[in-house]
Amino acid sequence: MGFEQAGIKVQKEKEFGQLKESLLRIFAAAKIEDFLKQLSKKGIRIRDFDLVLASGALEQVDDQVTGARKLYESLSVADQGLIREFYLLKIEEVDPGLRTKYQKLYRYY
Repeated sequence: MGFEQAGIKVQKEKEFGQLKESLLRIFAAAKIEDFLKQLSKKGIRIRDFDLVLASGALEQVDDQVTGARKLYESLSVADQGLIREFYLLKIEEVDPGLRTKYQKLYRYY
């Protein structure tokens, strides 16, 4: 049985959509390694979404988004949970070769 995302309705669709689209661009093959390099330089573990937002790493890799942290903070708690869930799903879909190369980012400790 695979993972199934919760069926929660998004409340702030515009802001949610902007943030989700940014994450999709960042996790695309063309930009994912730049994102991983940014996190590595800053010493941020990939699963620490709050720190990723606070560091400005999303804006440094995706020039189409500004104020990712403010967008996230403007969302309802449920919407924030859905974005975090989406982000965590995307980091697990990263190419295994890149995950091995940046294994320190993926460690839990």
